[in-house]
This record gives sequence, structure tokens and C-alpha cells, in this order.
Amino acid sequence: MNRYNFALLISVISVSFASIFILSCKAPPLTIAFYRLLFTSLLLLPLVILRGDAREHLRKMSYSAILQIFGVGIVLAAHFAFWISSLYRTSVASSVILVTSHPMMVAPISHYVFREKLNGMQVMGIMLSLLGVIILVSGNYGLNDATLEGNILALLGGIMAGIYILSGRRIRKSIDVIPYAFLVYSVAAIALFFIALFLKSPLMASQRDYGIIMLMALVSGIFGHTLYNWVLKYVPAYLVSVSFLGEPIASSFLAFIIPWINQIPSLYTIFGGCLTMAGIYMTARYITVYKGE
Repeated sequence: MNRYNFALLISVISVSFASIFILSCKAPPLTIAFYRLLFTSLLLLPLVILRGDAREHLRKMSYSAILQIFGVGIVLAAHFAFWISSLYRTSVASSVILVTSHPMMVAPISHYVFREKLNGMQVMGIMLSLLGVIILVSGNYGLNDATLEGNILALLGGIMAGIYILSGRRIRKSIDVIPYAFLVYSVAAIALFFIALFLKSPLMASQRDYGIIMLMALVSGIFGHTLYNWVLKYVPAYLVSVSFLGEPIASSFLAFIIPWINQIPSLYTIFGGCLTMAGIYMTARYITVYKGE
């Protein structure tokens, strides 16, 4: 396993804890989303201040790059607003599966627009992963009326995640990860602040919730999102996208073993999860690594 695949593995495991952190909070979804991005930005701020190359990169950033990052930040804000809201309207498994459905969009765009060619083995891996996800979600939950709203929100979150990954793949070719992540998270936090104000969502939480959200910012934000933003410069966008199909398996397992969540996985989860993981391995086995930082 090379360091880029290892970084993706750590990233997937880290973001898999996010749904558990969210369901452990009592604050409303938009409040959680706002503080998650705010705290992640604050965790990166010392690196921006102390690293001369990061400060220099920010100072020399073009107007066009700033506009692109602003757009990515808005997309990330929408992703979290949709997805975190979905967790309160459907199961952890259904929500995380649908929000990680972005390979269906990312893979063909990555292939035809970015010229990041897929070989036959990788195409089979992506299809196998998606088949595993379909078995898992349809076998467990389907799209019944009781969870329809939550499933739609999760799917919208997945579309936003796909745009976020594709945009990040393009922008990260010319912008270092620390200034990129700091600006994107900051823009997303500001956007969520105004969304929360507009929708009259409370902007205060309990001390307990602040602690959980800070932990989520560190684990799922820094070791999750920021780490895969680093990897985006070196590997094709479709690999990052497909790798996150492992998140439903890890999240479902965590939801099973954590007492206050206690969602028992079925045979569909186990079988679909094994197919998904096999597909991810097939996709990641043969990739082109892009050198340079």
C-alpha cells in the first residue's frame, strides 16, 4: 500500500465517525454543520499563521482562484446542510450510503473531462462497489415513505460531495492543501452561519455538544476531509470518490457497536459491504500517481 492509498484509508475511517458524532449531539443539524466547519477552520489557522509558505500562497492567490474556492466552499456548505439534516430523517446506513453515491457522477466526469483514464479493472471495481451499495440500501431500507425525505436529502448531499471532489481535484493542482482547506472551510462556515440565521436555526449549543463537535472537527475534519484534499493532488478524482464507498460499511459497524446508537447490521449490510470493499480494492489497485507538491 503506497502512502496515498494509506492516507485515503485513514481519511475514510475518520469521516466514518462523523455520523456517530452528529447523532451524539442534541443541537440542530445546521448548528452542528456550522460549528463543525468553524472549528475545523480554527484548527487549521495556526498552520496558516506559522507556515511562511502558506501565508505566501494566500498572498499570491489570484482573483480567479479565490472565486473558485468561494464556489467550492458554498458547495461544501450545501453538502453538510443536506447530509447532516438527513441523519435525523433516515437511518445511518441509508444516509451514509446515499451521500457516498457520488462515484456515479465523478467517475465519468473524471474520465472524459479530466482525461483520467479508467482501465477495465477499475470500471469493474466501480460497478462492483455500486452494486454492493445498492444491495445494502435496498435490502435494508429501500426508499419507503417514512424515510423518503431523509434519503432525498442524503442524495442531494452526495451530489454536492461529487461536485466538491471534482472541483478540489482541479483546484488542488495549483494550490497547496493548507491554504486551500482553510479558505474552503472558512467560506463554508460563513455560508452555514447565514443559512442558519435565515432558517432561524439556533446558533448556540451546549458545552457537551461543543466538545463533541470539536472532536468531530479534529477527527472527521482534519484527518478526514483535509487528508483527502491532500491526496486529491496526486490521485484521480474517481479513486477518492470510490474510496468513500467504504464509509457506509465503517459507519454501519460503528452504529452497531456504539451502545446509544445500536443499529444492528443485517446480512444485506455484510454482503453488500464485502462487495463494496472488493470493488474499492480493484479500483485502487491500479492507479496513476501524480508527483509534485
